[in-house]
Amino acid sequence: MTGLVQRTTSLGLAVGLALLTGAAGPVDASGSQAGGEEHDLGHFGETWPVIEPDLLTTIEERLRAAQGSGELDRLNRAFAARAEARVLNPAPVAGLTPASESRSWTYDPAMMLSADIRDARGTLIAARGTRVNPLDLVTLPRKLLFVDGTSDQQIAWAQAQGDDAHVSIILVAGSPFARMRALQRRVWFDQGGVLTARFGIAHTPALVRQQGKVLQVGEVALPPETHKDGERT
Repeated sequence: MTGLVQRTTSLGLAVGLALLTGAAGPVDASGSQAGGEEHDLGHFGETWPVIEPDLLTTIEERLRAAQGSGELDRLNRAFAARAEARVLNPAPVAGLTPASESRSWTYDPAMMLSADIRDARGTLIAARGTRVNPLDLVTLPRKLLFVDGTSDQQIAWAQAQGDDAHVSIILVAGSPFARMRALQRRVWFDQGGVLTARFGIAHTPALVRQQGKVLQVGEVALPPETHKDGERT
């Protein structure tokens, strides 16, 4: 340690004197003065090569270890179970409540194009700024019924509106697969509330049907449900 201090002190004094006298020239990274004699400044402490484990190799080794211990299989089973649970029981659409009063309004699906629409050959189909209404080209084949799948009353109301050929039942809560088995008909789910948000639906049950070139949207207030204990909601 004493030798290191002495060398450090000597080096500092040498550099200081050189700066004061103006005798110092540019020094390169090796410690040699440009245009002058090279000086060996010695080694200050031990040095080691930089060794980093390969990331892909590390991941592969950990996967092999997890597979050997059975941990990988356990994680795969847990992931599959969570995915199945999400499909069988989707998260309910947030913010929707049973309708306390009936109301209706119209929804115009027409839109103004923000860019030209062209086919694969570049032929112009519709120019930017054109007002396009999908109902000019297609018709809504069925009425759309939005209901809370956890409410037997709303499901019964939806059933009374018609069969699969005339209405589509779309749940906003509950298990679509459980209701599909029970009703023996197709049942859909408004994932993420995309459709209810687009139509402005805030309460269920709700019905959407085509009326000319617009859609008629309505929320229907049903009588309060009576449970087995006599409580009404």
